[in-house]
Amino acid sequence: MRRGDTIRHTVGMVFFEDRDDVREWLAPLDFEAFWREVALFEPDIEPREICEADIASGEVDEATVLEVLKQMVWLELCERFHLPWRDRAPWHSKCSLQ
Repeated sequence: MRRGDTIRHTVGMVFFEDRDDVREWLAPLDFEAFWREVALFEPDIEPREICEADIASGEVDEATVLEVLKQMVWLELCERFHLPWRDRAPWHSKCSLQ
């Protein structure tokens, strides 16, 4: 799908036009929701069982594991879909100096 000059990457019902879309999608997910939502993309991350074992052993807390996993998924999806950075000044890119 295209909207303007941006390609929308669609998987299931998730749409990513840029890197910020991925970050905004991941941000509200808790540990349970994270695993459910990212399963569709089959990311190359540590298996849930290993993460849960690390948390259960007290080696690391759940919040830290979730933060690292979200960053890994963000990076992988941005690279996989070749997502651009969000245009912070869209009016500037439409201006012409002619």
